[in-house]
Amino acid sequence: MSGRPGGSGLPGAPGGTPAGVPAVGRVWPVGVRPAVLRGWEPPATPYGPGHRGVDLAAPAGAPVRAVAAGRVVFAGQVAGRGVVSVALTLPGGPPLRTTYEPVHPSVTAGDQVAAGAVVGTVEGTGSHCPAACVHWGLLSGDTYLNPLSLLPPWLLTPGPPRLLPVLGEPPPSRPGA
Repeated sequence: MSGRPGGSGLPGAPGGTPAGVPAVGRVWPVGVRPAVLRGWEPPATPYGPGHRGVDLAAPAGAPVRAVAAGRVVFAGQVAGRGVVSVALTLPGGPPLRTTYEPVHPSVTAGDQVAAGAVVGTVEGTGSHCPAACVHWGLLSGDTYLNPLSLLPPWLLTPGPPRLLPVLGEPPPSRPGA
């Protein structure tokens, strides 16, 4: 993976949260800390080339979860792929919408979902990745943003290592004890 200067080491990860995008995410859409197969690459112009989201490694059939609370605004097929779109519940914040594809929806438009609620499962086909993955997008109006900016730093980075006791070994003695 190639990080960007000031980033978290994840492709397409933000160095900080862009203005107006609160870090309201409480879970990854798939898994605990999935591999980011392709990061966010903003287009230079609204119709220019780029990657308007991030691709997360996920096996077919894996649950897809809402990263934050909101209302399902679309759950169905677009160009032969299952898509779920959730308008996030942000009092006083910017109107934000997340999208997940290819997903077999388990919700319908109008459903309220909590952070971490399952909105569908990863479809085995229809992905633009070499293997199964979920394309996760974030929009503010018609403007695409980096969806990783929704996640707080503690979800983006693994944190410091923790040493655990070794079973069957006595604890180390402290000097002077």
